[in-house]
Amino acid sequence: MSVVADARELAGELVGLRRALHREPEVGLHLPRTQERVLRALDGLPLEITTGRDCTSVTAVLRGRGDGVVLLRGDMDALPVQEETGLAFASEVDGAMHGCGHDLHTAMLVGAAHLLSARRDRLGGDVVFMFQPGEEGWEGARTMIREGVLDAAGRRADAAYGLHVFSNLGPAGRFSTRPGVMLAASATLTVTVHGEGGHGSAPHQAKDPVPVLAEMVTALQTAVTRRFDVFDPVVLTVGVLRAGTRSNVIPDTAAFEATIRTFSEESGRRMRETALRVVSGIAEAHGVTAEADYTEGRPPTINDDEEAAFAREVVAETFGDERYAPLADPFTGAEDFSRVLREVPGCFLALGALPPGADPDKAPYNHSPRAVFDDSVVGDGAALLTELARRRLLTPSGGQR
Repeated sequence: MSVVADARELAGELVGLRRALHREPEVGLHLPRTQERVLRALDGLPLEITTGRDCTSVTAVLRGRGDGVVLLRGDMDALPVQEETGLAFASEVDGAMHGCGHDLHTAMLVGAAHLLSARRDRLGGDVVFMFQPGEEGWEGARTMIREGVLDAAGRRADAAYGLHVFSNLGPAGRFSTRPGVMLAASATLTVTVHGEGGHGSAPHQAKDPVPVLAEMVTALQTAVTRRFDVFDPVVLTVGVLRAGTRSNVIPDTAAFEATIRTFSEESGRRMRETALRVVSGIAEAHGVTAEADYTEGRPPTINDDEEAAFAREVVAETFGDERYAPLADPFTGAEDFSRVLREVPGCFLALGALPPGADPDKAPYNHSPRAVFDDSVVGDGAALLTELARRRLLTPSGGQR
């Protein structure tokens, strides 16, 4: 039977696993129940399995007959979000939800492990299955890389692939990717302005940090539109503002936190310089001081051009041309699979999981407490991961391109 046919036969079991994971979401680097379910789902397969030291990761190696190595990744962690979907299999854990589809990713990777294990004797090399915790801001990929996942087969992987479902991307089951930058880099700017508090009726006798903070926020937005090329965009969003306790009290301090997204190393470097200079200059102009912390997050997720073209071919040959839609522009979200793609050429793909009958313009987006994913795509996701690995290991020189 074909990989797609086998995946369809396996789909019911994989959807059951996905829904079990959805009921018991876990957040961060330590996901003991999730790890246990993954290990049970892999039990009996011809895999060399290790678990993480500093996180509850699972790394499984399937040995083939050649010297190529392909890595497939699925993230496993949930979000600290209270679910509001009303699904029959909704989260039973207060304050936690699989609102980004990682439960689907985990089930897909388990499916790929089963499908590839059944084809072990025909594989032109080894496959590394990377079950990763802590993608949602916990640096799980960095932890697994430090613990050796990229070399788990005995040498560095030749190629790496991953995919991500989207609750408002339709139609369900359509794959997308692009060469070059796929997702943005992320950074966080945290600023605290130190003034001198006083009575709200006499601001001249104080050093009010609030208007200084407001000026900083406005100036940073202006800097984005006036100092950066619109064709190499920067996104800056202030998500947190803190100041004061009562309307007639001028506080000593005021603070804000912003997320910053960039699409090139150069824009990231310049944004850091610009943000720190703007904050420092405005504080000095008002006679107050400011503490500013600019923390780099994930680098941009950059697909290898050849691997992106290869992935597009595999989608078309496996499912048909109509199941692929090229992405014109990158996503502004960030992904720590970017750290894998910094070390190993590969490709990250998007997979539409819009529920039946939903309007893509109105469907809740990933991370929403109301985000719903069509889990009928799980089988196709497993099939694509399988075919990416299988076909990549058929290339000349045992997987070397």
